[in-house]
Amino acid sequence: MTLVFQLTLFGLIALSFLLVVGVPVVFASPNGWTENKSAVFSGVGLWVILVFAVGILNSFVI
Repeated sequence: MTLVFQLTLFGLIALSFLLVVGVPVVFASPNGWTENKSAVFSGVGLWVILVFAVGILNSFVI
């Protein structure tokens, strides 16, 4: 169970870093928002799911 928690936490950290770097790049590029809107929303949705998954898995690890 600890390995699943650690992998989920690593995925959350990696996706957070990707969103911190990627979202400003999307907003700064010309027509970036209109072309990449679905990718940004998918990334944010996955981020929310990972936040809840880490919270739930944390209760099993401790």
